Amino acid sequence: MKKTLLTIITLLAFLATSAQGDKRLKGLEADLNAILEVTHAAGFAVAVVEGDKVVYAKGFGYRDYENKVPADANTLFAIGSSSKAFTSAILGQLRDEDKLSFDDSPIQYVPELSFFNEEMNNQIKIKDLMCHRTGLPRHDFSWYLFPTFDKDSLVARIEFQEPFTGVREQWFYNNFMFLTQGVIAERITGKSWEDNIKERFFQPLGMSRSNVSITELEQSSNVALGYGLKDDTVINKMAYYHIAAMSPAGSINSSVNDMTHWVSTWIHNGKFKGEQILPETYVNEAMSSQMVVGGGLPDKEFPDMHMSNYGYGWFVSSYRGHYRVEHGGNIDGFSANVAFFPADSLGIIVLANQNGSAVPNLVRNTVADRMLKTTKTDWAKRYKEQRIKAKKMQVENVAATSSVANTRPSHILQDYTGKYSHPGYGNFVLQLKNDSLFAAFSKKRFYVSHYHYDIFELLEVTEEGVDTTGFGNVKINFETNESGDISLAKIKFEPTVDPLEFSRTPTSMEVKKETLERYVGEYMLGETTIKIYTKNDETLFLFVAGQPEYELLATGKHKFSFKALEGFKVEFVESEGNAIDDMTLIQPNGTFKTKRKK
Repeated sequence: MKKTLLTIITLLAFLATSAQGDKRLKGLEADLNAILEVTHAAGFAVAVVEGDKVVYAKGFGYRDYENKVPADANTLFAIGSSSKAFTSAILGQLRDEDKLSFDDSPIQYVPELSFFNEEMNNQIKIKDLMCHRTGLPRHDFSWYLFPTFDKDSLVARIEFQEPFTGVREQWFYNNFMFLTQGVIAERITGKSWEDNIKERFFQPLGMSRSNVSITELEQSSNVALGYGLKDDTVINKMAYYHIAAMSPAGSINSSVNDMTHWVSTWIHNGKFKGEQILPETYVNEAMSSQMVVGGGLPDKEFPDMHMSNYGYGWFVSSYRGHYRVEHGGNIDGFSANVAFFPADSLGIIVLANQNGSAVPNLVRNTVADRMLKTTKTDWAKRYKEQRIKAKKMQVENVAATSSVANTRPSHILQDYTGKYSHPGYGNFVLQLKNDSLFAAFSKKRFYVSHYHYDIFELLEVTEEGVDTTGFGNVKINFETNESGDISLAKIKFEPTVDPLEFSRTPTSMEVKKETLERYVGEYMLGETTIKIYTKNDETLFLFVAGQPEYELLATGKHKFSFKALEGFKVEFVESEGNAIDDMTLIQPNGTFKTKRKK
């Protein structure tokens, strides 16, 4: 075993050394270091496959910026959505095994799956999931802000996610559809998506360092930490994001050395070291145009770059006249790009530990220009010039705030607190602390800042404090019911459809047993008797003959809301002698006063 390991290390060292003799790569490291500098990235790694050889593999910058630990070709990075090609490839194998057809309905394999309308339920095929043409927009906040480790729970949300267009009418990126592909594979194989990836790809391809979760990543050696960029120049550490049940859409962690095995399989028609890993018919189909993404028209600066289409987990385009297949990846603190040129037997993998980074594309293009012997562009210089122009335009186009000055919320802040729910997303809680509103999601916390009227803005709370730049310009528009209570929050989490309505459940207070007992008794509304009683000495109920009993939730001193009825409230009236003599019923159709029976 030790001898084999030594042989592999020696071979990698030889390949890295032999790359120096490739005239196409002369001066490459200077160009890549320039990209590292101009982007203020913590680090990245790049590997180049040509034919049967890894002709270049090297790390730049740091995997641990604070401690100045260098990145190398074996450093593990989160590859994000570059995982998608793996997920669709499982279905490619299953089709070859006669386990499914891409023209089948996904509901055939996941019976509880339901879409927003019958048109979608009747028309959507598995193939539509694979090339982003279901008519659904991203709905990404549904999994990003409301994560879960239960894939079935995420699948159940799809029914409540609104489409923006018809089936197969327009391309639109959607992570939920890759989750669904992973679940289809699970149902057919009886194995988790994670085990399918390991058994079908990692093991036969010798991707020994790759894994499928943050938990595994944290237990590995030579791992990159994730970083963001503050004020365009300050590198700051970011926490790993547990993508959890959305794993089929982007949870693989790998190194550029491991990823060369994956890319080599694609440029060799599905074979790796002579073994057919992927069906050749699937490989050809997956890297062909299955859906038009956009016009992809060339411009004067780059007349030989055109086409913008999508296959199965791959984007397809022409780069300087060479057919390119690629997919990027972004998740908190990391960015990636995995690309190959099938006609040129060339593959390029770039993994970076910088959030939302331009590094992968800049490095990929820089390497491609050299390897393909095309016109060279100084991509670092071009990036710097574009950033300068963008900043100038940003300054010139700064508009006055659109918020209306001197407006106030319609209610005191306490009245906005409670649990807010949407079946296609999840729940969050609004809390009042030190006279300020905060929204608590499962993974993130926001300061809810008043914008104008009943509209508030979400500002993320980080370890460094409140990020005043805003969280994607997301705002909450609160609405009231007929009783004047805050009943729902409208949030435009998905730009292509109407704002989502999160219904409000008021925050209930704990009330002592002896306090509840003060309310117990019978109250008269005309000839109607209303009974108030407790159960288990901790919950108050209201009952009227001929109706179900109603559980009451304490929302303030002597104030209760009906748990199951929106807009119905009860307020007990305390006399001068501290006795509870009256009860007021507040309903959408009016307010009614009752007297307690002596």
